[in-house]
Amino acid sequence: MKHFYHVIILGGGASGMLCAIAAKKKNPALTVAVIEKNDRVGKKLLATGSGRCNLTHDRITADHYVGSFRDRSAAVLSQIDTTALLGYFRSLGLLCAPDGEGRYYPLSRQASSVLDVLRFNCEAAGVSFFCGETVGSVRRQGRFIVQTAQNTFEAEKLVIAAGSKAAPKLGSSGSAADLLRSLGHRVVPFAPALCPVRVQSPLLKPLKGLRAAAAVTLLRGGRTVAAARGEVQFNDDSLSGICVFDLSLYSREKDEIAVDLLPDISENELFNILKKNQKRFAAQPADCLMTGILLKRVALAVLKAAQLSDLTRPCGALSAKELRAVSAAAKALRFPVLGNAGFDRAQACTGGVHGSEIDPHTMRSKRCENLFVCGEAIDLCGACGGYNLHFAFASGIIAGEHL
Repeated sequence: MKHFYHVIILGGGASGMLCAIAAKKKNPALTVAVIEKNDRVGKKLLATGSGRCNLTHDRITADHYVGSFRDRSAAVLSQIDTTALLGYFRSLGLLCAPDGEGRYYPLSRQASSVLDVLRFNCEAAGVSFFCGETVGSVRRQGRFIVQTAQNTFEAEKLVIAAGSKAAPKLGSSGSAADLLRSLGHRVVPFAPALCPVRVQSPLLKPLKGLRAAAAVTLLRGGRTVAAARGEVQFNDDSLSGICVFDLSLYSREKDEIAVDLLPDISENELFNILKKNQKRFAAQPADCLMTGILLKRVALAVLKAAQLSDLTRPCGALSAKELRAVSAAAKALRFPVLGNAGFDRAQACTGGVHGSEIDPHTMRSKRCENLFVCGEAIDLCGACGGYNLHFAFASGIIAGEHL
């Protein structure tokens, strides 16, 4: 069956739906269709922010992103900053509130509220949804011809608002990359991001299942690449937690992650504390040295990393050199990086259409006339905290307003 529209949007996620709304607000006469491969729109949106939908942050700047569109993203973020985005949502009926750490959520703390507001506004504006439709091909023959197994769609303008391979269980496949290539674009290969970082260390086994407040630093050749702070989760093959997810934006094989288990205490201060503990617990075995400082299993991992031999020795028998080694280990447990966890465990991806081929002021393609690209289809990935959703929403609004 053939369908004719002024605008076709591929992808019924955050960016695609807000693009449709913005297009209809700007020009109500436009006929707009959204094609979504899942059986319903916004499926991935429901999973964001642990189901609460962290949709923006009060410190949205290009510094929090990586990818070939990073420098150009400033033009997008300056047009739709945090205040502008929150105001736009308010105009659609969605109220939001901060959490005290700069992250913004819907007032209901439910991602379903965001999806319902987007969906209802689309329906009220007359946007057509075609769900359960996988796009097989896109051709440009004066107009765009989009072919699915069930239908043929024709439109004057096309928006690609899908792309990421993250979380394939939610329907992501990265298939938009092939469509972008077929329309003349260069595409940066997708790679998992905002995910656990796989590491190899004998320390993982004793630490498995534990969580610890820490500062983490990504090291490459001994130099700091990135740093973050938060709760680290130790898994059987990886390090996890939001702070580690942020490092995953930059991590490579052969890097190292240093975990500082006591970020508010300097190494020298810790050494002096351990000297006092040595006297307090002089008759106790050495594995009691960090009593009152760290969990027993974490403390044992630190002692192992410090290469203390014979932990049955009394604390009083430890040398100053050994105390120094323990202090250093607690401040920088080292974990060699093997790579990021796979797409199944990733919240986002790097990769997508190369940033140089998109006009950041309009989201127009520089390669294909009347083609617009926004959201995850672009090679840009932000840190945890609402940065990726903010860009998806902002780029969707800008694309919609320029259709």
